[in-house]
Amino acid sequence: MEYLKGLNEKQKEAVLTTEGPLLILAGAGSGKTSTMTRRIAHLVKGCNVPQYNILAVTFTNKAAGEMRERVEALLGDDARMWIMTFHAACLRILRRDAERLGYTNSFAVYDPVDQKAVIKSVMKEKGIEEKKFPVAGILSAISKAKESEISPYTMKSMISNYRDEVVASIYEGYDRVLKKNNAMDFDDLLLNTVKLLKQEPDVLEHYQERFRYIMVDEYQDTNTLQYKFISMLAEQYQNICVVGDDDQCIYQWRGADISNILNFEKDFPGAKVIKLEQNYRSTGNILAAAHSVISNNSRRKDKKLWTQAEEGSKVVYARLDDDRMEAGYIAQEIDRLMRSGRKYSDFAILYRTNAQSRTFEDALSRKDIPYRVVGGVRYYDRAEIKDMVAYMRLVANPADELALMRVINSPKRGIGQSSVEKLRNAAEFNGITMFDALLDENITDELPAKAAAAGMEFAKTIAHYHEEVENLRVSDIYDGLLVQSGYLKYLEEQNTPEADGRTENLMEFKSVIFDFEEEGELSLSEFLEKIALLSDVDNHDPDEDAVTLMTMHSAKGLEFPFVFMPGMEDGLFPGWRSLDSQEGIEEERRLCYVGMTRAKERLCLTSAGYRVMYGQGNFTRESQFLREVDPKLLTGDGVFKKKNEASLGERKPLDGYGASQPYMPFATAQGASRAVKKKVKNTETFSEGDRVSHGKFGEGTVIKVDGNVAVVRFDTAGEKKLATDIAPLKKI
Repeated sequence: MEYLKGLNEKQKEAVLTTEGPLLILAGAGSGKTSTMTRRIAHLVKGCNVPQYNILAVTFTNKAAGEMRERVEALLGDDARMWIMTFHAACLRILRRDAERLGYTNSFAVYDPVDQKAVIKSVMKEKGIEEKKFPVAGILSAISKAKESEISPYTMKSMISNYRDEVVASIYEGYDRVLKKNNAMDFDDLLLNTVKLLKQEPDVLEHYQERFRYIMVDEYQDTNTLQYKFISMLAEQYQNICVVGDDDQCIYQWRGADISNILNFEKDFPGAKVIKLEQNYRSTGNILAAAHSVISNNSRRKDKKLWTQAEEGSKVVYARLDDDRMEAGYIAQEIDRLMRSGRKYSDFAILYRTNAQSRTFEDALSRKDIPYRVVGGVRYYDRAEIKDMVAYMRLVANPADELALMRVINSPKRGIGQSSVEKLRNAAEFNGITMFDALLDENITDELPAKAAAAGMEFAKTIAHYHEEVENLRVSDIYDGLLVQSGYLKYLEEQNTPEADGRTENLMEFKSVIFDFEEEGELSLSEFLEKIALLSDVDNHDPDEDAVTLMTMHSAKGLEFPFVFMPGMEDGLFPGWRSLDSQEGIEEERRLCYVGMTRAKERLCLTSAGYRVMYGQGNFTRESQFLREVDPKLLTGDGVFKKKNEASLGERKPLDGYGASQPYMPFATAQGASRAVKKKVKNTETFSEGDRVSHGKFGEGTVIKVDGNVAVVRFDTAGEKKLATDIAPLKKI
């Protein structure tokens, strides 16, 4: 059993326990991923469980990808079990049986930006002001309703005040638009899967029989729907293994229910509990400091991390006069430590809120220290990326009205709001989609001449790629849309630094597509699903040589040699709102624990005596979490103590480490955009008998040509009919 090598006794016990319910309490840095992947290997190699019968789910694509890579390293590249996120697993189930719920199997998936657009359109239609009812608050209310399996119609029966009435009305309109557009949001993926399993016994039985062995990562972060989904699948065979750490439950604000992990033994009688307490990440002093904080929580399983590593340096604490000096101090420390052979990517600044990042960005810029903000505006949420994804969504699903509305006049092509309204009314009157209306000359004749011509050209471009979608790679579709939509030309004609930056982003998006294509053949729909399911942490590149700035929530699951935790002040961390309840303060304390245990070698905590946030300045008091750290584990400035409590001595700076490798900036996008334009239009002519190569299907022979359509018999892919003007077809 090669896969058992290197495991400690508790990890080995967890790997070898395969039957019945199992709770693995895996502390930070305790090797849970290694334990989970070895357990999968043991099920297959040691117990002869068919890979087909194994389901492993987690929360981020990054975690799922890492788990799959490790499993494939143990079992080979042909691993056939499902290893994916909750949303991806639900999406795959729904792709098979969505028709039972009234959707087609090609339904679209709307991300948060799409959701906001729908909410805004519904509010506008109903005359509801965003100032009085913020979109984010409405979306949160709808999300909570879906998590509790409350439909728009049920919500209407629960109205107790005017706000409830408004939310219920918007929820009803929002639900109507999604169903009309054959679309689901992220909450729907979970809700509809649970609904499907409840109302279709044969579907439930199919997946219970298929997934006889289930593993769940980060179980402390599961919400009500995720719990129901997993519990229903595991009900028949009870072979469920959940891995998590109640001390790292930090997402209750978005639905995570800590009671799922605390009550696991009640939900699954006879469950075995194994604790992984040996830490392989941090030094002894860091672990002891983190434990001295988290041990103040009452709702937790009894456990304590330990390590065979050295005790290491004490945790540094620095109290600065104000927030600017705090940022300057951290930038100075990074600059000083860089002189001893370290990399910029060794450093992370973890803060409580995104609003804190500005001062650190300023301070790092002044010292020419490269940095990367994770969790601000997502790359995939930038306007130009959203536009091109909308174009691609339209190619995949021309009925997607939300995507159509985003790009029908982007770039501007003379299709104004009045023309859009005429199209919408005509489409509704004729019982067709708005996209089909654009292709109907009887309808477009009623529009202004410019709008009619532009709309027809736009729709024909989309229709052309939709018809050829099976014959083209995702990269070919993207390149063609960039050019033929006029989007690339529009940006180049602006000739501004902002437009150049947007062009660079669009060119970089090609790298994203190529990265996905290198993983294997994938369809446009599959690519769009992967993009929709990406998260902020999936964007984090640990190999990029830059200081990482992120919130502690975003940092969960990551680790860095040097960690700075600024803003250790009451009111900021813990936040004022958390002080209203014991549950709130305990979640904040868990977040502090998560932040502290990201550090491998050195941890530095800082606070500012005076801080400006949201345009208002305030004097601060040191965080109660600082006061909970064992004073023997701290060095630096003294933490203010009540009477009879010891005070710390003088501040001692971090001892030196060293200089970085040079930072390499990205190249510009000018050359790439020229190459795209040159590539898109295929001007070659073909004749019967020509030997040709195709980007997707390989080599073949032309057997018939009719205008701009060629029939090619490929050596391996069989016979295909191709539009030669856009096909990636070249003579050999």
